[in-house]
Amino acid sequence: MSTETPTQGKSLTEIIDVRKEKIKKIRELGFEPYEYNFERSHLTKDILDSYDEIAEKNVVRIAGRLMAIRNMGRANFIDIQDDEGKIQVYIQENKVGKLGFKLFKLLDIGDILGFSGTVTKTRTGQVTIFATEIKMLSKNIRPIPIVKEKDGDVFDAFSDKEQRYRQRYLDMIVNPSVKDVFKKRSKIIQWTRDYLNNSGYLEVETPILQPIYGGANARPFKTFYNALNSNFYLRIALELYLKRLIVGGIDKVYEISKTFRNEGVDRSHNPEFTLLEFYETYVDYNYMMDFVENYFRFLCEKLGKTDFMYNNHNIDFSQPFQRRSMFNLLEEYVGQDLSNSTEEELKKVCKEKGISLKDSDNYGNYLAYLFDEFVEPNLIQPTFVMDFPEAISPFAKPKRGGAKGIVERFELFIAGQEFVNSFSELNDPIDQRVRLENQERLQESGDEEAHQMDEDFVRAVETGMPPTGGVGVGIDRVVMLLTGQNSIRDVLFFPQMRS
Repeated sequence: MSTETPTQGKSLTEIIDVRKEKIKKIRELGFEPYEYNFERSHLTKDILDSYDEIAEKNVVRIAGRLMAIRNMGRANFIDIQDDEGKIQVYIQENKVGKLGFKLFKLLDIGDILGFSGTVTKTRTGQVTIFATEIKMLSKNIRPIPIVKEKDGDVFDAFSDKEQRYRQRYLDMIVNPSVKDVFKKRSKIIQWTRDYLNNSGYLEVETPILQPIYGGANARPFKTFYNALNSNFYLRIALELYLKRLIVGGIDKVYEISKTFRNEGVDRSHNPEFTLLEFYETYVDYNYMMDFVENYFRFLCEKLGKTDFMYNNHNIDFSQPFQRRSMFNLLEEYVGQDLSNSTEEELKKVCKEKGISLKDSDNYGNYLAYLFDEFVEPNLIQPTFVMDFPEAISPFAKPKRGGAKGIVERFELFIAGQEFVNSFSELNDPIDQRVRLENQERLQESGDEEAHQMDEDFVRAVETGMPPTGGVGVGIDRVVMLLTGQNSIRDVLFFPQMRS
């Protein structure tokens, strides 16, 4: 815990003015308050892990942020935090010299410092660096929240969610465990690349700014391209460009990229999110179900466990994923068979169930509302929901041997949320044109999330697209699940916030 109290009762302006005065005094002592470099020999974790090898033998050089000061006259203890952890440093005037000790007296929590010294343990057994040199590397002038800690227990934690999300740099300084989530996120994305690369996939990049948006039911962000004198859109999916590459002869292709949808913000949605899409020729959605299930097992193997607590549910990846028909699930949870219902009949069911409707809603919207309201919350353990209506799946092939209007599509649900979407991709250009024309009519009737007609994409399919299985994975949600975070904002460094 810190015993520093000089800032108590002062306004922020007064604190900043005091620290600016300290900068002048530091320079008068002959020190540079904003150094150019500092050569480190160890990180804190290195010292703690290899104490027996370096204790009282080697001079170590560490750098980090000052997190606590315990003033005891001419001998003082401070805590220094770097990317790997925290360590105690002992400051004694006869060791760092008079100038060094005068510099010490000008320190504030939040300063970034460098030290040289030897490593030993205090009488209480705590690994400590006995400093022989102290250097100011960056003087803090805007105070950071002070978190008090004693015997491993944290008091006055920096827990204001709004401030943590808006000032993520403070969040990571004061709550170092936050960094662990983002380090794990980085590993999950790298392991995803490993899984696909090892399966023969090629990673590519496709346009973020697009003259025609498509590949998902969503409203886009719109901008204006001055050089081309045209409206452009931030992409809502990766699908249509990746399929062009399939047509061009790349048999296995994927992209992990930022995608943008002009929609609401909640604990599982952010308008800017990370999407993985991959496509493989000569396979269908049955193959992709196995491939996706193995992908999650691969991530579990890398993490060393198969059980994860998420949204108060214990998710078990050791068991085979369930596979259920969408209409069977609707019948189970809505209480009636909807597979042959007309648009008007579905609208009536929605009204009877108390679902709010818009004038522009249609058959696909009604089914989606019923599924979201009554089925989705019950899909806790990993479940593939299969065989969707064509009306809400304009890029999926008709189901073989199935009822008219049903397509080969699956979505993977875990803990009541969708994580994966997949099709046996439609490669019939005549059918594809009809489907997009139907989407265009829906858009004209007021459906803001319907697809636009993309003539160049249809042209590509007319050139000849092989049978293909395609998959989209919400990477942010995968990270949430595997790190136990219940809000998407906790796995995004800088989530979107209201002004």
